[in-house]
Parts: sequence; C-alpha cells; structure tokens
Amino acid sequence: MRLSLRYRLLWPLVLLVFGEAGATAWTAWSAARHAEEQLAAQQAAVARTLAEPRSTFPLTARVLEQMKGLSGAEFILRLPGGGVESTLTVNPETLRLLEEGPYSDDDLFLGPVQVLEEQQYRCRRIVLKPPHPQAGAELFILYPETLRRQAIAEAIRPLLWLGSVSGLCAFALMWTLSAQLLRRLRQLHARTRLIAAGDLRPQPLPAADDELRDLAVALNDMAGQLAQLHQQLQHAERLRLLGQFSSGLAHQLRNAAAGARLAIQLYLQENPALPDPEPLQVALRQLTRLEASIRQFLMLGRPPALALRSIDGRDLLDQIVPLYLPQARHAGVVLHWQRPDTPCPLTADPEQLHQAVANLLTNALEAAGEGGWVRLQCRYEPPTVILEVCDSGPGPPPQLAERLFDPFVTGKPEGIGLGLAVAKRLIEAHGGSLCWQRRPDHTCFIIRLPSQPPVSPPP
Repeated sequence: MRLSLRYRLLWPLVLLVFGEAGATAWTAWSAARHAEEQLAAQQAAVARTLAEPRSTFPLTARVLEQMKGLSGAEFILRLPGGGVESTLTVNPETLRLLEEGPYSDDDLFLGPVQVLEEQQYRCRRIVLKPPHPQAGAELFILYPETLRRQAIAEAIRPLLWLGSVSGLCAFALMWTLSAQLLRRLRQLHARTRLIAAGDLRPQPLPAADDELRDLAVALNDMAGQLAQLHQQLQHAERLRLLGQFSSGLAHQLRNAAAGARLAIQLYLQENPALPDPEPLQVALRQLTRLEASIRQFLMLGRPPALALRSIDGRDLLDQIVPLYLPQARHAGVVLHWQRPDTPCPLTADPEQLHQAVANLLTNALEAAGEGGWVRLQCRYEPPTVILEVCDSGPGPPPQLAERLFDPFVTGKPEGIGLGLAVAKRLIEAHGGSLCWQRRPDHTCFIIRLPSQPPVSPPP
C-alpha cells in the first residue's frame, strides 16, 4: 500500500501528540487530586477550629453564616436538646440521612457524597466535646459538589488548554513544513522526469541551502555529464554513419581516380614530346592527392596507420604550395609562403601530415575569397614545430565556433564538414594539437607538433 511521505513524516508527530495528551491527562488528574486534597485540608482546618474544646463562643446561626461565607460550605448544628442551627433549610428526613452517614476521619478526603434536597454534598461530622459550651452537639459540614467540581475544573483547565493548543500548533507546523518539503521534492521529481525526457539544461537552484539544494546541484551535475555523454555519443554515431557511407562510396571514387590517373600516365608515356606537360603533371599530383583524401575519409572513424620518418616542415610546405598556386590564382587570392632559414625537424608521416595541411589550406583559400590573402608559416620552438595557416577571411560563424572540428559541421553551403575534422584527427595521431584564433584582421589555424612524437600515438 502506497503511503505518502507527508503521512510518514506526520506519524512520529501523531505519536508525540498522543504521548503529550497522555502526559497532560496524567498531569490534569494529579492537579485535580491536589485541588481536592487542598479543599479537604481546608475543610478539616475549619472543622478543627469550630470543634476546639477550649473555644468559648457558641456556634450560633450568625457564626455559621459567617463561616459559610468564608469556606463556601453549608453548616448544620444539631444540639443535644434537639434544637438545630443551620445555614440550610432542614427537615426530619435530612437529619435522618445525616445521622445514617457514612463518614470518614481522613483529613485529605472531603467525605462521602450525600444527596440532600436534590443537591449533592460532601459531608463531614464533628461531635463537640467538653469544655465546649455546646458539648455533645453534632456539627455537619456540607461542601457542595458543584464547588468541588468547579475547583477541580479551574485547576485542570489551563493544563488542558495548553496541551491542546500546543498539540494543534505542532500539528499545523508539521503539516506546513511537510507541505513545503513535498513541494520541493515534487520539483526535484519533475526535474528528473525532464532529464529522462532529454532536457539536460541546468535548472535554477532552490534558495534554501540544505540537503535538497545539494541534491539539486547533483542533478544539475548529472545532467551536465549526461549532456557531454550525449554529445560524445552523437559524435560516435556520426563517425559510424560516416564509416558506413564511406565504405560503399570509397571504392567507386578510388576506382574513378585511379582510372583517370592511369589514363593521364599512359597519355604522357605515349606522347613524350609534349611542349608543356606540366598541367598534366599537376593533374596527376592532384589525382594522387584525391586518392589520399579518399583514404583519409575512410580512416576518419578509426586511428590512422602512421608511416613515420624524419622530415623537415619546410620541405613539406614547399611541396604543398605549388599544388595550390593554380587554385589561388583562379580564386584571386594571394598565397604567401617564405621558407625560413631555420630547419623545422619532424618525425611524422609525410602523406598524413600533407593531407592535414592541405585541408587547412583549401579552407583558407575559400575563406579569403577574391582579393584576399593566405599566409603559411613554419617555425621551430624546441621541442615543438609550429605550422600556421592564416587567411584574411571573416572567420567561422559564431554559432559554429565551438564545434568547428566536429564532423559534418560547416558554414559553407556546399561543404560537407570533413576537412577540419580529418585534419584534427591526423594531427592528434601525431601527438600534436590543432586550434584556431581570430586575430584583429585575420584567422589563423595553428598546428603544434612535437619534434619527436610519442612512441604510441593516441587513437
């Protein structure tokens, strides 16, 4: 059976209230008994005073009336000769009932209940003894039951009122606190449902600094970690889809590139006397680069196999720049490259590194646009070789800045968003890093490569 947390929280309070009620009832009973004992002691003191043997004043009707005003009790004095002095109207039946008793000598007991003239009294009987002037007379002290009950009620009323009010206040306070606690728990429950539904945005924290706030902080942390994991899964899924797509497309593209390259090679062999074979040589080199690009496309989702050897970064750029001068002239872009005097020694796979730099250079030429410029730089800052590809273009769109190196992320209408992803993958395989910076009037992509890469390049 489902039991609300509110009622589980209230159960201890209910038990506490019942315990308090029991304690209040016991205290009230003790107070009532004490009040009755005080009344009994008071009446006993009155009786001793009136029955004092050395008393010299008779108990007349006036004296009895005065004693009634002081004590609240009724008095009946039955004289030895048969006369009666009383503060009540008495008849023979009343006197007979008084004679029958019973009575008690306990000073802490008001006496048994007697019903006289349809009224209830607590009765005590005293026989006056010599040398009292009215020796032999019987004095009956009748304390009204209504006054006894009133005295007891006045004694226990504050206790009952205090116990009831405190119990109700405690219950109301606990009900309010439990309602607030349940409201905050429902908010946390709603937050977990949002996380389960895929809403991983951080939520506002409660103002109260307590354990529930700590739980809300933990939920936000968990949502942040889930968001990162979700991005990683999306990235892995894109790579998986890319692998599936590329496995079917690669053979067709590679076969077409290989056929075109073979046809050009055969044509050059059959026509060795061509006046200017350089354009065809450039075409052959571009087809070779195309085949390499296809291979990198296939390897995007898995670690590339590196064939490391010692190279000079300057030589690498010397080989790349001539391949892209025709593209730069066609696009109206000035391509700057000045070979530095200081060697830039690297241990790298020249084909793989060539592919990475070529991807960056292609993007830079497209970003610079007509009338722009692209600059390549290479320098050695032991133990790191730094290659920079800078362009005068406006830089990546702000909405893509954080995901620029993710596959399929591109700001170009006809782009597929693989060039930077492939470049980053290849450079990281060499133990290096790729980042970009927006400088005052241009954008730079910066490659940092260790002169001696790790023995086992990261996957």
